Amino acid sequence: MFKKILIANRGEIAVRIIRACKELGITAAVIYSEADRKSLHVRMADEAYLVGLPEATGSYLNAEKIIQIAKEAKAEAIHPGYGFLAENANFAELVQTNGLVFIGPPASAIKLSGDKLQARKIFSEVGIPIIPGSDEISSETEALNFAEKIGYPVLLKASAGGGGKGMRVVRKKEEMSDAFRGAKYESKIAFGDDRIYLEKFLERPRHIEIQILADSLGNCVYMGERECSIQRRHQKLIEESPSVIVDENLRRKMGETAVKIAKLAGYVNAGTVEFLMDENKNFYFLEMNTRLQVEHPVTEMVTGIDIAKRQIKIAVGEKLDFSQSDIRPFGHALECRIYTEDYQNNFFPSTGIISIYREPAGPGVRVDSGVYEGFEISLYYDPLIAKLICWGQDRNEAISRMSRALSEYQINGITTTIEFHQNVMQNEKFRRGELSTHFIEEEIYPKLKEEKKINLDYLAVSAALADYLATKKVESEFIQNGAVQSIWKRQARITTLRSKL
Repeated sequence: MFKKILIANRGEIAVRIIRACKELGITAAVIYSEADRKSLHVRMADEAYLVGLPEATGSYLNAEKIIQIAKEAKAEAIHPGYGFLAENANFAELVQTNGLVFIGPPASAIKLSGDKLQARKIFSEVGIPIIPGSDEISSETEALNFAEKIGYPVLLKASAGGGGKGMRVVRKKEEMSDAFRGAKYESKIAFGDDRIYLEKFLERPRHIEIQILADSLGNCVYMGERECSIQRRHQKLIEESPSVIVDENLRRKMGETAVKIAKLAGYVNAGTVEFLMDENKNFYFLEMNTRLQVEHPVTEMVTGIDIAKRQIKIAVGEKLDFSQSDIRPFGHALECRIYTEDYQNNFFPSTGIISIYREPAGPGVRVDSGVYEGFEISLYYDPLIAKLICWGQDRNEAISRMSRALSEYQINGITTTIEFHQNVMQNEKFRRGELSTHFIEEEIYPKLKEEKKINLDYLAVSAALADYLATKKVESEFIQNGAVQSIWKRQARITTLRSKL
């Protein structure tokens, strides 16, 4: 077993991996940016090393510096968590060429999975169900011709994309020009690769994914499915396992397909194969995520298998000590991602200091958090601060337990998505399992708009009063301090104060 691992990440996922390391008797070292000096993962780690500036490009994305720190710390392996460099094939290669172990799949598997065009081509040739689509689209004319061929609506997608970036829905030919230019531009900015392709847009799909584990000896198993249909802008918000729409026969078909894909890619370690499912239960390969998923806890709760620890054991060369028949999920688990976002304002990010922080507890309740009372939320990183996971013997109990836990979860000083999740848990269609990736647009936003109409006058007066009070307080602070502040700093301070009023 490794003696020391460097965790190249931050927040709740770094805390999660620290806990796995400690249970395995491994020294957990972490990196942190200037903005994260007081972070929870720094407090919990055995060792912590400053990696650079607050901006991710100068810290958590600084591959060379991370390698340097790993060597200085005498770490044997690097765990990338999720996000940042977790799915960067060049980083995986750099780790290995420097004599360290990358806790994740081989760089070749990351490259294949990260290039959606290449993955579509290879997997379709061996019978994996793929959504009808094109090869690389190099011109607007080519896009129009292919769209006419398969019929509208269509979806433009970035070949190197993920997280909804570089994606545009086109419902008629008049929309193609702006969508084509927008998709290429966003893809270039986000991934440094402006290649795009086009595929048929499924109107009301469900997002179903399969968790797999593969060791270096050729053994690969699937661990059931997770439903991730509650999302906005292609970003997941709520996940659950199992899915109400997946029966045992369909689960086996999807699981075997996921294992086939993993083996074709030469995959090793933990990974997730994602599918879209239409209203007739036809499923289509979407992508493969070559890392530990944000939503991995729901699978852990129903299987009893610690995926983070398994990642480490596989990386050190251990064989899976269970087979497919040994995996018998029990009960139902839900996960609510707690973001520092204002869902009533199009999920706009919220910043500030957490003045009160109280986590829920009780039977079947788990909180994976990266914050504490007094911690400051900045604009530098992803707004995900915690995950609330609840288990029940069936879906109804899991939902009831989640509703109770959400009512206990108290986070003051910033705006979070707790209220949003409470609304979803009370929604009748959600309770019946009538889900699609358009759930929020169809169920949450219409009701929110109606509430806003009713409370329009009250909200306008409240907002004006909050702006006035915040502005006066900031002017008073700056006068007392005798400091000259930029307009930007004044406005940032006003925004912070306003969120508390």
